[in-house]
Amino acid sequence: MSPEEAKPAAQTSFISNLFGGNLILRIAVGIVAGVILARLWPDAARSAMLLGNLFVQALKAVAPVLVLVLVASALANQKAGHHAQLRPVVILYLIGTMSAAFLAVTLSVTFPTTLTLTVSDIAMDPPQGIAEVLNNLLFKIVDNPVSAVMNGNFIGILVWGVAIGLAMRHAKDESRMMLADISHAITMIVRVVIRLAPLGIFGLVAGNLAEFGFSALAGYARILTVLLSAMLIMALVVNPLIVFTKTRRNPYPIVFTALRESGITAFFTRSSAANIPVNMALCEKLKLDENTYAVSIPLGATINMGGAAITITVLTLAAAHTLGIQVDLPTALLLSVVAALSACGASGVAGGSLLLIPLSCSLFGIPNDIAMQVVAVGFVISILQDSAETALNSSTDVVFTAAVCGIPEKQ
Repeated sequence: MSPEEAKPAAQTSFISNLFGGNLILRIAVGIVAGVILARLWPDAARSAMLLGNLFVQALKAVAPVLVLVLVASALANQKAGHHAQLRPVVILYLIGTMSAAFLAVTLSVTFPTTLTLTVSDIAMDPPQGIAEVLNNLLFKIVDNPVSAVMNGNFIGILVWGVAIGLAMRHAKDESRMMLADISHAITMIVRVVIRLAPLGIFGLVAGNLAEFGFSALAGYARILTVLLSAMLIMALVVNPLIVFTKTRRNPYPIVFTALRESGITAFFTRSSAANIPVNMALCEKLKLDENTYAVSIPLGATINMGGAAITITVLTLAAAHTLGIQVDLPTALLLSVVAALSACGASGVAGGSLLLIPLSCSLFGIPNDIAMQVVAVGFVISILQDSAETALNSSTDVVFTAAVCGIPEKQ
């Protein structure tokens, strides 16, 4: 082969390796490249943020259609005598979220934190009570299907997917096969989008570091330490303990796999909803039961919110400590319950849990204007807090689904 012929072949091989190699390795390269670009050329890094925003938007665009079609197809083509194991998954979700809230109370009491509260100009519209949170959830369930898909209302999408799937079980074989073919086609599109993750994460890392850096976080080091410590303990100690209790098997291989292949992407997209396609692809790779994960993954993106429960609890107790409010054990336990229930109603988008802080603050009589200052603090530290929260929430969806479906031997 002549040098002229070898050159295009080498270029083709490079492109093939770039888009077809190990995804996690390519994401790591994207992270390093983003850090270097932000450090050396901040202006170019801010422009690169466009790649990150496009990637997140692409994930958000495919996720609603994927969930609707995949859930409907899984139920419509379900084999006789085979049932999705949803009840034990939901139980694990609730146990995990409640455990996260209890853990947050323990760390907050052990390491009390004082906040510097200043006036914030950020306009918010937080819910006024737990009844409003539950009311919003009920109305999401009965949402118009087109509106649910357009607005990313995954509770409504899930309900319509289940309804269509159950109704289609009585349709002709050809109709059910067509639904399965559409499901496979959407899945292929999702795979293409996920393959672009290294470019998207490169843009997100470069843009965020160039815009904010980490110097803004120095004044909030203590509250960040408590938050991130709680999330790490939840991911590496509490979740494995829950999985071991359920399976009586070593939980760490599936925990590390989920953190590596779901948590890293979720850390940078900062959206549980956007990470649904990533989790679906991981469950397929792990060969879990499709009838279960087709429903449990989008459901988990809505109700499995251990990270959100930690954020709500820690920031609320920090506000109480700052104001000199004594929190007794019964009130702290009540806060845990409220935080867990509120977290289940948190939006699947970046920063969704922060708007629920005023609800928890109201338990201690903290005025709404002060509570909104705590929300503003949350937005300042959200560069790390919200990223870690989403990584915990999203990776746990896969961990608990695998615990119920059966942890694979090889991951």
